[in-house]
Amino acid sequence: MRDAQSFDDFYRGTVRRMVRYGYAVTGDHNEAQDLVQEAYARAWRQWGRLSAHPAPEAWLRLVVSRLATDRWRRLGGLRGALRLAGPPPPVPPPNEDSVLLVQALRQVPATHRRVLALHYLFDMPVEEIAREVDVPVGTVKSWLSRGRARLAALLPDLAVVELEATDVA
Repeated sequence: MRDAQSFDDFYRGTVRRMVRYGYAVTGDHNEAQDLVQEAYARAWRQWGRLSAHPAPEAWLRLVVSRLATDRWRRLGGLRGALRLAGPPPPVPPPNEDSVLLVQALRQVPATHRRVLALHYLFDMPVEEIAREVDVPVGTVKSWLSRGRARLAALLPDLAVVELEATDVA
């Protein structure tokens, strides 16, 4: 049986050392955090047996080392595939309108941003969005309307250009 309190105590007492160890092994702080998190998840699954182990921290270090080795092997395979395929084509920088749109979207509430993305990027009808987001159809319509209004207020120059383009066509 797993004892949550003893695992919490073990975690609090060892996590800083484990992240430092993971960093020493990988040379990347984010990678170290990922490996250590996975190692603790594995330790929790086996905590009933592991808590009786004479050196649970050593077991954890071994897991971190093996996870790091596995990732290095996978990266080696990816490097080989990249060498065979060649580098990907360069990606052009985003145009000014895209940058402005992303900045404006960050100022729109998350619920409005989500329904705008579902509607305009995935061409989903309002009813389908309502089912996915689990809100009434009227709420989706309201969020779409408010999201469009907020974007129009944040991007007045783009809205005028878009209107002019549709008037010509």
